[in-house]
Amino acid sequence: MGLVTRYLIPFAEEHLLEIFLSCLVVAGIHRLLRRMRTQDSRANRDPLPASARDAESKPAKGSRNVIEAGGVGDVEDEVEDRSKLVDPLFPDDLDHIPYSRPRFSPEESIKKSKEFYELMDTRRSVRFFSADPVPREVIENVVRTAGTSPSGAHTEPWTFAVVGDPEVKQRVREIVEEEEEINYKKRMGNQWVQDLKALRTSWVKEYLTTAPWLILVFKQTYGLLPDGRKRNHYYHEISTALAGGILLSAIHNAGLVTLTSTPLNCGPALRTLLNRPPNEKLLLLLPVGFPSDEATVPDLKRKPLEDIMVVV
Repeated sequence: MGLVTRYLIPFAEEHLLEIFLSCLVVAGIHRLLRRMRTQDSRANRDPLPASARDAESKPAKGSRNVIEAGGVGDVEDEVEDRSKLVDPLFPDDLDHIPYSRPRFSPEESIKKSKEFYELMDTRRSVRFFSADPVPREVIENVVRTAGTSPSGAHTEPWTFAVVGDPEVKQRVREIVEEEEEINYKKRMGNQWVQDLKALRTSWVKEYLTTAPWLILVFKQTYGLLPDGRKRNHYYHEISTALAGGILLSAIHNAGLVTLTSTPLNCGPALRTLLNRPPNEKLLLLLPVGFPSDEATVPDLKRKPLEDIMVVV
């Protein structure tokens, strides 16, 4: 006891801070070693790296194994429990029928492909529309054509809302212009606005009331069954985007013009206006009609083939 009183207690009082810090360091090293041992044991059980485990535990929006129920980040759990699976969209014994197409000679194929390229190379995004009417049958035909697009598991996850009523078009314009003014002034940022300056775009969208038709393209993030259960729509966004591309081609082929409008933050209000269900999200808003007599477009050039194609 004399040694403790004479030597240890005075030493501890003199070096109290150093002793305290040393204890913290030792405790930290001990904790780190325990964590490393835990990770090693997990690695022995699971051959996947941590990044792969994270990727598997958090599937991306629109992935094959999830149902997207709402907006950004609103993704339901993976469909794993077989008791929750819905009946397949098609029977297991679905007929597979013969398919063939006329086979053109190399010369004819080159000719046709060049003619179609030359037609599509005249396509431009137009912001100045004529009010001249377009037959509804033409719009029906271009939408039918868009509906021929491929889709994940043939779920066809799209809805084309066609608007011709002048009052509804006016309300669409009001919704879009209100949000677009905020977009240009606050949300988009200086770089985006500067990049658009030469194209002479703004939040004023006269074409939304001038063009005889508006086509609003909605992606169906999931399907709804009669009993209220949800059916997976695989790759719904890219499937609907592909349909949108075919729609643009069909519109141009019919001698009409359009503009690929994607107004930010307008989707929920437009979905409500058009009485669309919550599983549908707005992807594109296309005014469709003839160009006005005074229509102009920016003098833009497209990238040459060598800048967009790589041959391996």
